[in-house]
Amino acid sequence: MADEEYASIWMRPEAPLRRGPGPRRGLSRADIVAAAVRIADEEGLERMSMRRIAAELGTGVMTLYHYVPNRDDLVELMVDHVAGEVELPEEPSSDWRADLTLTAHQRRALWLRHPWLATRTPGHPIWGPNTLRQQEFVLGTLARFGLSVDELLSVVGLFSGYVEGFIRNEVGWAEEARRTKVDMQEWIRQSEPYARHLTESGKYPMFARILAETDTLRLEADTRFRFGLDRVLDSIAAVVGR
Repeated sequence: MADEEYASIWMRPEAPLRRGPGPRRGLSRADIVAAAVRIADEEGLERMSMRRIAAELGTGVMTLYHYVPNRDDLVELMVDHVAGEVELPEEPSSDWRADLTLTAHQRRALWLRHPWLATRTPGHPIWGPNTLRQQEFVLGTLARFGLSVDELLSVVGLFSGYVEGFIRNEVGWAEEARRTKVDMQEWIRQSEPYARHLTESGKYPMFARILAETDTLRLEADTRFRFGLDRVLDSIAAVVGR
């Protein structure tokens, strides 16, 4: 069968047909994906390569391509694999706000366990079984309100955009702190002389007001996440309550 018939990794057989000498017995696509996730968790997505995975599994690089055609397909499999860790009810409850809150906290916890999810460049939607299960649950929480499909997708996009945007920023701070050995609070302390210079210049009145009045940068991440999430849910409530 021609490769174009396998445009999606989800339609490609998980194991190649054996025609004479080929992939070693006992290797599976699941083995490859699990090894890739371990490497990405420990070393970052940029260090995850077919060569690195082959060394981890004790096999040849070309053997891996019998199971996964390219790196992009492998990353797609990895994303869906870890999505299986999210624990959601089989069906949405009657409390859409509680369901979306649960989903948000589960997704944040997942990304913090696997920070490479936040460093992955977003691309086309992933239609793996675990990812689709989450999507069905989230869309199902709001399906009863009579929104059109486009309205429903826009509202869910608002929700997902906030959650993922917050976590990308959170992971970015954590990665910078790991790389530079300077966490957020220390960065604030080191930046105070320059911040004072900017405020005293009188050129940036809103910047000066933010520095004078905000506690946002000093709040725990959990508190900031919950505050922003509640405001997003308030916005959704305004839409579904029309």
